[in-house]
Order: sequence, then structure tokens, then C-alpha cells
Amino acid sequence: MKLTAIGTSGSFPGPNSAASCYLIETDEESPTRIVLDLGSGALSPLQAVIDTDALDAVVLSHLHPDHCMDMTGLYVKRCFDPRFFNGDITDTGTIRTRTPVYAPAGAQERLTRAYYTDPGKSPVANGGDDSDLSHAFEFFDIDHGDSHQIGSLRVESFLVDHPVEAYALRITDAQGHVITYSGDSDECENLVEAARGADLFLCEAAFQEDRDTARGIHLTGRRAGRVAQTAEAAALVLTHIPSWTDCSIVRGEAAGEYRGPIELAKPGASWTL
Repeated sequence: MKLTAIGTSGSFPGPNSAASCYLIETDEESPTRIVLDLGSGALSPLQAVIDTDALDAVVLSHLHPDHCMDMTGLYVKRCFDPRFFNGDITDTGTIRTRTPVYAPAGAQERLTRAYYTDPGKSPVANGGDDSDLSHAFEFFDIDHGDSHQIGSLRVESFLVDHPVEAYALRITDAQGHVITYSGDSDECENLVEAARGADLFLCEAAFQEDRDTARGIHLTGRRAGRVAQTAEAAALVLTHIPSWTDCSIVRGEAAGEYRGPIELAKPGASWTL
């Protein structure tokens, strides 16, 4: 199982990275390929590493724009590619197999609202599409304790502490290797359980100790390290660090709590289990 960081910037696209997006692929004769989150700006670098038509699924940890908004661009790519589009978006016979999207309840409505634009005074309004994302995607709700089999990968979801419904994701391959992705979360018991014994813990660390005092939103490096240590994760990769935060400070905070190897996620970096 291989993890590739596509977008690692926290909360919005930074000067050197798109927002959250991570590709997981298996090394098999018929590989499984899934994307965890598709945040603002992430569709562009994602296309540089994979043909998005080859994706088996997209899994969204939550519905903040920096984790899901480029789904609208993927919808356009899936529907209007001239190889398949014949001028009638409602003719589903011209569309390829729909991509499964696993996400918190309400994702289809949320993303449809994001994509739809009222035609207003357009003189050709009747020629517009109906903004029905189900032409391209098949949506499945995730909930706490759910387990979904996607190809050879099992994806489990754990409700975590964030101002909106958000899930940590635990991905297990056929050999039993585990990658846990925190999504956005503060320190909480469910996050520890999601990361329990993980071979790699991809964990957000958007906040900095003594500067960001709000709770229930994001982790600091210190809290991320503490979760990793408590969960006995084999390796910690810190991500979702916004441009106004010094990565070395966050890494140092984590090192004060976690005794295993620590890396900082950067676009294009990959890890193979």
C-alpha cells in the first residue's frame, strides 16, 4: 500500500501546496486506488500523478471546502470530457461508470450547491446542465463505526472532534497494513482508536501551542504527538499545516510527546508499507 501526498496545506491552498488530498494505491495485478479528500486546488496536482478515471473511490473526511471543494472540478472532468459528452448531460448513457464517493451525510446536496450557479439573465439558460452530480458520482454515507470495502482496501470511519461532522479514516490493506488519516480533529478518544497500532499515522497539526488556544477544532503538534504515542502508531507524518505556521515548531512540539519517527508531509512525497 502506497500513500502519496497531493495537497498538504492547512485550511486553504498555500503558496507551495494545494489543500488536503492524499492518494492511496495498492501494488496488485488489479490495484485499488482511492483518494482521501479533494480540497481546494488539489485536482490539478492529482492529475499529474494519476488518471482520475482510474480512481476506485473518493473518501471525504468532512465537508469543509479545503477537504472537498475540488469535487466540483472532478464532476466537470467526469461529465464533459469530449470522449463521452454528446451535448446532453441528462443522457446518462454517455457517462462512464459513476465514481463512488464515501462522505458524511449531506455531501451530495452540499457539493451540488457549491457547483450550481443560477443562470440569472443568461439568454441561453435552457441550454445549461441540471447540476445533478449523480451523473458522475454515486454517494454513500459514512458514519462512526462504519466499515466499507473498496477493492482490496477496508476503510473504517471514526467520528472526531471538529466543529462539523468529521471523521478520521483507518485504511487497512489485504496484508493487514494500516494507514490512519486524522482528517481535521482535536485530541479525542476516537482519534486514538482510529490510529491504534497504525503503521503510518497521517495527522493534522494546524495549531501551535500557546498561540492557538481554541479547542475542538485542530491539533497542535504536541497534541498530535500525544495521540500518536498513546495509540502506539509506528510512524507519524504531520500535515494540514497552514502557511502562517512554522513547520519546524510544530514538528518539535510533536517530538516532545512522540518517541517514534516523525516526518512533515510535502506535496509529492510518498510512503510505501
